[in-house]
Amino acid sequence: LRAETRSGMAAGRGAAALRRAWRERRAALLEPRYTPLVAACLCLAEGGVNLWVIRRVPYTEIDWKAYMQEVEGFANGTLDYTQLKGDTGPLVYPAGFVYIFLGLYHATGRGSDIRLAQYLFAGLYLLNLLLVFRIYCRTSKVPPYVFFFMCCASYRIHSIFVLRLFNDPVAMAILFLAINLFLEERWSWGCLLFSLAVSVKMNILLFAPGLLFLLLQRFGLLGCIPKLCICALLQVVLGLPFLLVNPVGYLTRSFDLGRQFQFKWTVNWRFLPEEVFQNRVFHAALLLAHLAGLGLFALHRWHSSKENILTLLKDPAKRKPASPRLTVNNILWQASCVCPLNASAWIVFILFSSNFLGVCCSRSLHYQFYVWYFHTLPYLLWCTPTTKLAHMPKVLLLGVIELCWNTYPSTVCSSLSLHICHGLILLQLWYGTAPTPASHTPPPSRKLTAMSKKAQ
Repeated sequence: LRAETRSGMAAGRGAAALRRAWRERRAALLEPRYTPLVAACLCLAEGGVNLWVIRRVPYTEIDWKAYMQEVEGFANGTLDYTQLKGDTGPLVYPAGFVYIFLGLYHATGRGSDIRLAQYLFAGLYLLNLLLVFRIYCRTSKVPPYVFFFMCCASYRIHSIFVLRLFNDPVAMAILFLAINLFLEERWSWGCLLFSLAVSVKMNILLFAPGLLFLLLQRFGLLGCIPKLCICALLQVVLGLPFLLVNPVGYLTRSFDLGRQFQFKWTVNWRFLPEEVFQNRVFHAALLLAHLAGLGLFALHRWHSSKENILTLLKDPAKRKPASPRLTVNNILWQASCVCPLNASAWIVFILFSSNFLGVCCSRSLHYQFYVWYFHTLPYLLWCTPTTKLAHMPKVLLLGVIELCWNTYPSTVCSSLSLHICHGLILLQLWYGTAPTPASHTPPPSRKLTAMSKKAQ
């Protein structure tokens, strides 16, 4: 009877929330406080969409068979990483990939039950979406109507998850779980999950500069060393069976940063001649641009204190003036920025912008790489005031980026358009968080002060 009473009360509250949302339709689309309700509706709709896609759209074989061949070698006792290969070539992912896809190998009858694998990836899609929505709920920066575009208007993302079965979605889902842990002040567990995501695919390292900055800001140099040790230790533990047999082979195959990409698959550099695309000087220039971008953002956008950035190396308690503790219950008044961000939004801003800088300077983006930053785009576009870039142009940018990623094969026009969109987002991030002159810096409003006291 009590259970029925509780369920009835829950149903009544849900119905009341829906009636209130209908009365406030415009607010439900524009106010971030309605994100949980919109997210719940979209997740239910996405369950049906994924089932429809699996049953109606033909599965396309690209890498799944090769994944299964690679992990089958490990299942048969091969521990020399250089001997693990599939139809598409040698295994080039770290050890975490092997263990996770070995589980899928056994769950799907040695990879033969494609339909079951699709259902498993549909579940992964919904889990990934829930983790992303939880991040957006904590930051309260993005209007809910944007999530309709994020969920319903992306053919490519649904394809990557349930029609192609790539390993990129697995890595990103683990990464978003790690970010949720960071927002909950569980930095050690978050670092563990972050390292696990890296062990599935190395693109997660694009978030690493932002994470390092956050660890230094939160713990100082000595305090962040144990967190970095957690990341390194997990990599050693996961790779130990292969390191004991052929350490050089494992390291060169799974962490090959100099691997060449095929020009025919590039999405972002189609407008270049192939000889330029393959040129090592061009690769070095992109690396320098990436490092320069990270340095500029770290010095002038991530670092909000007026002190020298080297003060991050000190213990937070010994900094003068004392650096405000980076916790999700603490409102951080960013006096030097255009828009105030709470600590959750600041953490997400640093991590997402770190990854986006890496994507902009990537040597090549393949179609499955879209998932690397797709779910971060709404935040990157709406984390700054809409006066810097109005709502409609932001939605238009999302649409053009989606169109670029759905143009197959890529063209000169699509790749140039993608770079232009990336450039506009970078400019918005730079100028939308630009420091204002000290004489014109407004003091915290009474409302913000009251919110800060309440949070404390």
